[in-house]
Amino acid sequence: MTVTLESLAGQLARGELVPYLGPGALSGVTDVANGEAMPADSDSLIIAMNNGKPMSPRLMWEFPRAAMDVELKRGRSAVHRFLNATYAQRTWTRSPLQDWIKGIRPPYVIDINRDLQLQDSYADQPHTLIRGIARVGGTDYRFRIHAYDGETYREVAQEDVDPSLPILFKPMGSPKPDETYIASDADFVDYLTELMGGFGIPAFVKTHRQGKQYLFLGLRFLRDTERMVMSDIIYAAGEPAGWALIPEPTEKERRFLATKGVEIVEADWPELLAAAGQADAVAELIPETGEVGC
Repeated sequence: MTVTLESLAGQLARGELVPYLGPGALSGVTDVANGEAMPADSDSLIIAMNNGKPMSPRLMWEFPRAAMDVELKRGRSAVHRFLNATYAQRTWTRSPLQDWIKGIRPPYVIDINRDLQLQDSYADQPHTLIRGIARVGGTDYRFRIHAYDGETYREVAQEDVDPSLPILFKPMGSPKPDETYIASDADFVDYLTELMGGFGIPAFVKTHRQGKQYLFLGLRFLRDTERMVMSDIIYAAGEPAGWALIPEPTEKERRFLATKGVEIVEADWPELLAAAGQADAVAELIPETGEVGC
C-alpha cells in the first residue's frame, strides 16, 4: 500500500503516529528583534557559538565536537550559557510545524531540538516533560521528569507520572524549567552509553512505545549521533517503524533507514502541512517563485 502525505497527516492528527522532530522542524523561525534565523542544525549552532564565524573543518563536522572544544577551553558552563542565551533569552517567531502540532496535540512527541517551542505548544495543557541529562552523580538514570499542571513544572519520580497526560520527550534537553543539555562529545558518550543500557528512558515510556510508529520531520540521518539516539529511542517500534520525510535522501540514509524499518517519503514537512490543509502556514515559508518538492 502506497503511503500519501494526506494519510500521514491524518494519522498524525489522530494520534496514530509519533512525531519525531529534528532541526529542520525549526526552518523559518527567526528572531523577532533582528530577523536572524534560529540556530538549530549543527552548522548554524557551531557558527553562532563561535560569534558568527566558522570553526576549523575538523570541528565543523558536528556540533558535539565543537561544543567539546569550547568545553575544554572555557568550561562546560560556557556551552550552557550559549544555549540558554540562544533559546531562553531571545524571542523567536513560531514554527508553522509547531503551530500545527499545537493544534492537533499528539499524545507523545519526541523533539531532539533544545529550544522551547514544543513546550510552549503545550503551555496551556498539563503534560509530562522528559529531558536527558549527562555526567551527573547519585543516579543511574539519564533523564529527569517534570509534571506540568498548566502553570508550573515540578520534578516527579517515574512512579508518580500521570499516564493519561501527553508526553514531551526532549532527549537533548532545554532551558526550562531549568537548564539541562546533552551537547558536547562527553555528554553524548555518557548519555548514549546509558541509553543503550536501558537507563536513558523511563519505564513507563518503554511500555508506552511498544508497537508505535513514527514520523520523522526535519531530520537527516547523515551523522552517527542522530542515528544512535534514534535507534534506541524507537526500540520496539511497530512494522514498519515509521516514515521519514527527506526531500533528497542519500544512499547512506536509505541504507540506514532500511535497517530500522523506516520508509522514506521524498518530501518535506511544508508539503505535509499543505496536505493537511495548512496552506497559509506553508505560503509563509515558500517564496512565490519557489517550488516545494524533490
